[in-house]
Amino acid sequence: MLDTNKFGELLKSYGFNTFVGVPCSFLSPLINYALNENKFIMANNEGDGVAIASGISLVGEETGVVLMQNSGLSNALSPLSSLNHTFELPILGFVSLRGEIGISDEPQHELLGIITDKILETFQIPYEYLSPDLSIAKEQITKAKEIISKNKSFFFIVRKNTFEEITLLPQTIQRKKEGILVERGSRNTPITRLQALNVINEINDKDSITLATTGKTGRELYEINDAKNYLYMVGSMGCVSSLGLGLSLMSDKKIICIDGDGALLMRMGGLSTNAYYAKGNFCHICLDNHSHDSTGGQFTLSINCDIPKIALDSGYKKVFKIHDLESFKNTLIEFIKHKENDGAIFIYLQIEKGSKKDLSRPKIKPFEVKERLQRFLRDN
Repeated sequence: MLDTNKFGELLKSYGFNTFVGVPCSFLSPLINYALNENKFIMANNEGDGVAIASGISLVGEETGVVLMQNSGLSNALSPLSSLNHTFELPILGFVSLRGEIGISDEPQHELLGIITDKILETFQIPYEYLSPDLSIAKEQITKAKEIISKNKSFFFIVRKNTFEEITLLPQTIQRKKEGILVERGSRNTPITRLQALNVINEINDKDSITLATTGKTGRELYEINDAKNYLYMVGSMGCVSSLGLGLSLMSDKKIICIDGDGALLMRMGGLSTNAYYAKGNFCHICLDNHSHDSTGGQFTLSINCDIPKIALDSGYKKVFKIHDLESFKNTLIEFIKHKENDGAIFIYLQIEKGSKKDLSRPKIKPFEVKERLQRFLRDN
């Protein structure tokens, strides 16, 4: 079995410092190590965990590490394929081998125990079974580091009893103080997404980074202005704020995440993670048109959800319910210019259905967007 403390220090020496994930009994020693080191981010699902780890990697100073049970691997496949693969944005992963043939386990793990390696192969993710011998594991980490340097993710499959048990030190869970809900402006005329994105573009400066959710939001922002500090998500629906969270924890830049109601509802568990871990440089915007506008205008169920109240109850420090473009602009300027924001900020703006006619797609490739953003971070 691996000495978990020594293995954790080995990972740290290779630049794998920050861990994100969802607990699994096979991985609990490594998770306990990371918690004891105050280097673990508790995600509510595996896809969010992958996106947060990807945001950590995006800064370029270290590689994010994600830990998950193999039953959650399927939850992570959307960002693994459309975020990590498409943007050539690597992470290091550890996935447990629950349901391994010949080992007694719960019935829900039987299929995953047979196909875990096949899933990784299908998604073109290099992997190895983690050795319980530390010297061999070191060679495996060296190999993983080399593959990651070529912008490909690498996963370790972890069998039962690979890690020695490690005692979890007493943990203090900080209970967030009750946030503030602020309502601003009055609705005089309908607001389009294009108008809202124009406002966001107007306040853009070198001290901020803007991430736009997949679909027409990113495409419209691209047509307004293809800025070097903008990132347009493709796929990975619902993961934009988790990506932004990871990025915000590694950077002092103000991070603006533009979400849609459909995407936000898809991974609503990310709200509590964002609110708990975010610093004062994180702003999450929801443009709500009660519609899956990018796929033909089908309805979402946001009309039955009080999204600002949900964000407030999830722990966001300040939630703004905005009714006009001037108030929207002023609130964003406050966020950008104020140097001592305390905790995560959420801005809700209801918009009309519909999008720009003859909307094109970005000509710049996703990996080029990533590389450009990394240069922006280095240069500023």
